[in-house]
Amino acid sequence: MDRLLDIVVKHKKSVVVVFLIFALLSGIFSLLVSVNFNIVDYLPQKAQSTKALDIMEKEFKEEMPNARVMIKNVTIQETLEYKEKISGIEGVSSVGWLDDVIGIDILTTTPIEFIDDSLLDNYYKNGNALITVTVESGLEESTIKEVKELIGPSNAVDGEAVNRAETQEMSISEVLKAMTILVPVIIIILAISTTSWIEPLLFLVTIGIAIAINMGTNVFFKDISFITQAISPILQLAVSLDYAIFLLHSFKDYLGRFEPEDAMKLAIKRALPTVAASAATTLVGFLALVAMRFEIGSDLGMNLVKGILLSFVSVMLFLPAL
Repeated sequence: MDRLLDIVVKHKKSVVVVFLIFALLSGIFSLLVSVNFNIVDYLPQKAQSTKALDIMEKEFKEEMPNARVMIKNVTIQETLEYKEKISGIEGVSSVGWLDDVIGIDILTTTPIEFIDDSLLDNYYKNGNALITVTVESGLEESTIKEVKELIGPSNAVDGEAVNRAETQEMSISEVLKAMTILVPVIIIILAISTTSWIEPLLFLVTIGIAIAINMGTNVFFKDISFITQAISPILQLAVSLDYAIFLLHSFKDYLGRFEPEDAMKLAIKRALPTVAASAATTLVGFLALVAMRFEIGSDLGMNLVKGILLSFVSVMLFLPAL
């Protein structure tokens, strides 16, 4: 223990450089993390809905359409042209319309008045065409964006793929919004409760390094859910910030009586049991999520457990080096 403390205190620059390198690499790796936006994948295997989906996949080999595109004030020929353009968009695996039901030859040669209304109304009504589209999983955001650009703002697109596309877009933007609110509030609270303006910044940098490493190390998992990606950084920041506060308060208590290096060693020894106990309590709480049948709990729980351990290490090793 004493030898480790000597390394941390006497080789501050080396410790800081090592953590910064890990954080930088993790930032790069975080871009390679596969994020799963399909909530169905996390349903329990024994759930009736999961069994039903498995049966449907076995019985029907083709994917079910997951988006509908409505184009206003178009002719039959114009609709066929739109269909062709949509099918050429990357991420679109299939496009369906009336010509797939009655045949393109019949559709283009038969007057529309002679087509059965009960069939026609499902695809073409009052000059408006309704096209079904199947979008590949994981490509919803870029694909739906291209579809919207193609059809223009006067037309519409909806369906499960659209919902996933919006979720993919919001999972990043909403986290940034939450952070822009949370970080200033934390800084204000810490500035009021501490004696130096630099202390809140040290706390945030320390936990920020741990968050960056946690997000980067997710690359070793097959994938993580979009819920984990959105919630994990915020929860990690919220629950582990007090570790740094414990250590800094201990350091201040010793600083008036000892040299800074000796004061930091004593502070780490004193704060270690308290911080470890706090971290252990949090770990147990997050480990309880792993027992959930809904596998989002396991995904989020394991990610937060890893995050708390990294925050603990960052506070005990990186913060003293600062």
